[in-house]
Amino acid sequence: MTVFDLNQLRTFLAVADARHFTAAGAALGISQSTVSQHIRRLEAACGRQLFERDTHTVVLTADGTVLAELARDIVGLSRQAADYFTDSAPRGRVRLGVSDDLTLTRLADLLRDVGRANPTLSVELTVGLTSLLYQKLDAGRLDLVFAKRQPGDDRGTLIHRERLAWLAHRDLALGADEAVPLVLYPNASITSTLAMEALNGARRPWFVACSSETLAGLRAGAQAGLGVMAQSPLLMRAPGSDLVEVDDRAALPPLGEVEFVVLGRSRRLQGAPSALADLIIKKGPGLWA
Repeated sequence: MTVFDLNQLRTFLAVADARHFTAAGAALGISQSTVSQHIRRLEAACGRQLFERDTHTVVLTADGTVLAELARDIVGLSRQAADYFTDSAPRGRVRLGVSDDLTLTRLADLLRDVGRANPTLSVELTVGLTSLLYQKLDAGRLDLVFAKRQPGDDRGTLIHRERLAWLAHRDLALGADEAVPLVLYPNASITSTLAMEALNGARRPWFVACSSETLAGLRAGAQAGLGVMAQSPLLMRAPGSDLVEVDDRAALPPLGEVEFVVLGRSRRLQGAPSALADLIIKKGPGLWA
């Protein structure tokens, strides 16, 4: 029965990723000759050629491609097992609620950091309106929330203060005296409430041009030129976005700021929720960089 050597598999994956023996050795801190030795022994163990190579190129064979998929699982599971039994990372499940407006921007970066820092941690993700996330947290259905802070609620650790902006498709023209076509949530939300209060305070007429229960729907409506929405300027960075801040000639009133916080079910978190909260506090501000 063939037994695969983990060091050889790690070397094999480094070569597969770098497509170069010398570069793989540099990444692993070993010599090029050691890399070649590892690959020869691994090919001997498999009884198959894993790379097609000449003086300029290194390409996986069909058998090499199969082994690469298996090797990533083997090496990854080995790392998880080591982490588990050395207790180097918190284990368990965290039910995390995240504000809808973070999912279209930089949430993936944060989750990637979570996976790297705590490979044995299981994250059960809930995305939605801030008000609904708070309700689920208070009802014990979430362990942690990373979202906007509700007005009048002093709970949570402040991660970032974000200026809200009026966003619309770049081709949308809006005069200073025109009624404002709003793109907003059908239910109460922090951003929609701020938008309506700002317009009412400025005595500016408005109407609902498009509504959706998800930010993806709101973004689609704004992208289609149906109207303007009050959201974080981060949405302008989302892939494929044609959104811009509405021109000053529209004379829209300022919207102010919203606060993003991380909030647990209690002020003293323990275990996996505490570890995840610490990571959000550390990494969270970088989402707006």
